[in-house]
Amino acid sequence: MHPASRTSLPAWADLSPAYFGMCMATGIVSIAARQLGLATLARALFGLNVAVYGLLWLLYAARLIRYPRRFAGDLIDHLRGPGFFTTVAASRILGSQFLLLAGSVRGALALWLLAIALWLGRTYAVFAAFTVKTIKPPLDHGINGGWLLAVVATQSIALLSALLAAHADQPHRLELNFFALSMSLWSGMFYIWMIALIFYRYTFFPFRPRDLTPPYWINMGAMAISTLAGSQLGLNAADAPFLHALRPFIDGFTIFYWATVTWWIPMLLVLGVWHCVCRRRPLRYDPLFWGAVFPLGMYAASTFEMARALGLGFLDPLPKVFFGLALLAWTAAFVGVLRALVALAAGRTPRLP
Repeated sequence: MHPASRTSLPAWADLSPAYFGMCMATGIVSIAARQLGLATLARALFGLNVAVYGLLWLLYAARLIRYPRRFAGDLIDHLRGPGFFTTVAASRILGSQFLLLAGSVRGALALWLLAIALWLGRTYAVFAAFTVKTIKPPLDHGINGGWLLAVVATQSIALLSALLAAHADQPHRLELNFFALSMSLWSGMFYIWMIALIFYRYTFFPFRPRDLTPPYWINMGAMAISTLAGSQLGLNAADAPFLHALRPFIDGFTIFYWATVTWWIPMLLVLGVWHCVCRRRPLRYDPLFWGAVFPLGMYAASTFEMARALGLGFLDPLPKVFFGLALLAWTAAFVGVLRALVALAAGRTPRLP
């Protein structure tokens, strides 16, 4: 949060870099709805996501032009900087919606190219800035689950690449599959690096209620999207000899990712109970809560796709349960947005951390 007073500034002056998480959450709930045969809901959320995506880019551009120092300050901030990776994942998920719901390969390809450009810029700008900064926070004040948005962004490019590969002709199909596999493996390595630091911060530093921010749910979301990417690569194996040769490896890692994300679910629920019940901290709307909606929807979508790719029919009830939870969480977060807009219209400044 910037130290300057907010009273003389518009609400969007301090717009969270992670607000594109709303597009991520809306997009994945839409895709999960399509998987479960809820076509009308999927299309409605797709239309809403297009509108939200465009509006957020306008707000981000206005903030960059009007408040460039605040924008740049967020980019090099250890807690807010990783939030910029939501632009990559949101672009990728919207691209998947264009492909799966509208049948638009061109729309998906345009967003895929945009996502790659954003990924390159975000990855090397954010982490280079963190490296060369002279004043850095201690570990317990400088890292949270939001750092794993970099993993989500990387894996999201792998996933859209694999989806596009299924609609491409050779040799582009082979090339896209290789690119998807490379990005997916790099993302897995990235997760191992980061989760080691996050888990160390969890267990060896004091943990206060205010530390349990919604981005910690990305611990789960990063592995859920990795599961979905691995499942799609497995389905593409028939079109790429190297994927066919690596199929046992890919399937094994896909189950490894799914098992990891499944382990995180009870842990995060226990911490949530500790936060709300034991420490008596009520839940209030925060833009960062979209980072908790996204993992629920992604778990539903990834479990559905993994069951299809590996023939694990006994997992079929899980996508339905978690889709229901994701839709409920999405509705609650969306109501929070509407209430914030009403507050803004009434002349009050909503909280946009």
